[in-house]
Formats: sequence, C-alpha cells, structure tokens
Amino acid sequence: MSAPAQAGVGGGGTRGVRLLGYALAAACLVYVLHDIHPARALRELTNVSWRWVLLGISFDILSYAVQGLRWKLLLKPFGRVRLFRSVRAVYAGLFANMVFPLRPGELMRSYLLSDSEGISFGRVLGSVGVERLIDLVVATAALGIVSQYVELPKRLHRAAVVLGVVALALVFLALAAILYLEYRMGSDPSPEVGPKRLTGKFMPALIGLHAIGTAPSFYSAVLISLGVPFLQILGLWSMMRSYGLGLPFLAGVVVLLVINLGVSLPNAPANVGTYPFFCVLGLSVFGADFGVDKDLAARFSIFAFVMLTLPFMILGFIAMLRSGMSLHAMRERIRQLPSNGRKTA
Repeated sequence: MSAPAQAGVGGGGTRGVRLLGYALAAACLVYVLHDIHPARALRELTNVSWRWVLLGISFDILSYAVQGLRWKLLLKPFGRVRLFRSVRAVYAGLFANMVFPLRPGELMRSYLLSDSEGISFGRVLGSVGVERLIDLVVATAALGIVSQYVELPKRLHRAAVVLGVVALALVFLALAAILYLEYRMGSDPSPEVGPKRLTGKFMPALIGLHAIGTAPSFYSAVLISLGVPFLQILGLWSMMRSYGLGLPFLAGVVVLLVINLGVSLPNAPANVGTYPFFCVLGLSVFGADFGVDKDLAARFSIFAFVMLTLPFMILGFIAMLRSGMSLHAMRERIRQLPSNGRKTA
C-alpha cells in the first residue's frame, strides 16, 4: 500500500496538494461515517474472532518484511545490504507516511538505507522506482485477471485499462533504456564512457536501471514481488473472516486493489478517510450477492483500518528509534531530503 515519493516535501509549493489531500480525507470520512450505527459496531466487536485478527495482522506485517527482502535483492548490484536494515527502513518509511503529510516515506527509507549501507541515495531511490514499476505491473495483471471473474464497476474497469496502458509504456521505456546502454556501451557501462548527451542527472539513473535490470537477482526480486500483495490480500481477507462477512477470497483481491488505487491519491497521513472509503467502495462490488450493505461495509472498514494500522505505528516507531532518529530529527531530515537527494544522486 505504498505510493510514489513526492519531491519537495515540506516546501511551500506543496501546500495546495496537502490541503487537497486533507479535504479528500475529510469528505471520505463524512461519507463513511454518515448513518453509521455505533451501537451495532460495538455489538459486532463482541463477536469478532480475534484469532483471525491476529492472523490478518501477521500476514500484513510479513508482507512488508518480504518487501524488504525484495529491496535487498534489487540493490544487490550496488553492494551487500543486510536484510534486517532493509526491513527496518521499510517500517520506518511506513511510519513517516503515517505521521507526515505528502507520503515522504519512500524518501525517508531510501535515506536510512543509503546511510546505513553506504550506497548512494540516488541508487537507493532509483531502486524504489523499480519497486513501484514492478508493483504497477503486478496490480495491472491482477486487475486483468479479476475482471474475467467479477463484473467490475465501469470506473474501476476504465482505471484498469489506463493502468495497463501506463504499465506497458513504462516497461517499454525501461527495456528501451537497458537495451540502449547495452548497444552503446556493452554489458558494463559507466558514466566515464557514456554518451556526452546523457551526462548529468540522466546517465547515473540509466546506469542504475541497467545494473538492476540485468542482474541475476532482479528475477528473484520480481518473483518475490508476487508475495507482497498476496500476503496483504490474505491479511485483509482474514479481517473479513474475523468480522463474519463470509466473503470469498476473491473479494479480498478486489477490495485491496481498489484500496491501493484509492490511497495513491493525495490524502491525509496514514490514509485516514481514504482507506475506509475505498474499502467500502471495493466491498460494494460484492454487497448485493453477500448481503454486505453500506452500513456494514463502513463499520468493517473502520475496524480493518484500525487493526491494520496500529501495529505499523508501533513497529514503525520502533524502527525509527532503532535507526537512531527521533521524531523531530525525522521531520527535519524529510525537509532536507529533496535538495540533498539531488546533490547525492
């Protein structure tokens, strides 16, 4: 459920985006909480299966540990990355997304791993871009498969088509860049022998992409990538089971895809408002067939949001402290990262 890093975090130019995110989150919360019945929600809590809740939390936590393993493999061409530190950086980045606006977690975790493992910030941040591309391809493929078995709303179907086109275009560009370097400079390109017109900020990025995309560890990273959404789906579906919704496993796939699409929009820290809203929207696909009305979906969305967010607040806070940072230091570092990132890329 992570999103692309946004440059200029903390600057004055992002104020409008931040306000838009807060407005969207507020509107989503109003929709979700409208006509909700607190008494029913409290009564349903007494019937929750906490074994399924713990199982769901475990799956979700494990999914981000797998993301840390994937990250380690993507960075293998640049040096030895310790798994513990890559996972710790992932959790610290999640914590940054939960407490700061404009989702600076990708920048923060890149800085932490770059600092601890001695790999340049630009290379680490580039590997995060490769992660996002892999995730986009996996999500697009999943939406395509799901659409064969579930009648998706027209807007979601259009979003799937747009995602497919974007994913294909980005993959084509990445492959073209790798093949270009192979053709012009051989299998071991370096900035010193690269074409003069691609010097500066473009050549290091292309060389990093080439190193990641041609390394044997890249294929293992792509394969492991399938485990990240699968574990998150298991986590969300376990929450559905704990709440007694009785929905099929396919519902977990659809709802998670809708949530991930929705929270990629500008929103408040920790996806407050947007997560429950898009959870309700995803559940509406199955509501008529399984008796999940808007009120029940809204109550479940709040429950799932709290249960799947609190553990990462705790783990992320611990990861931040283990990285040698305080909340104040993290805030100051996030303000400095955009400019520092350009200097060290």
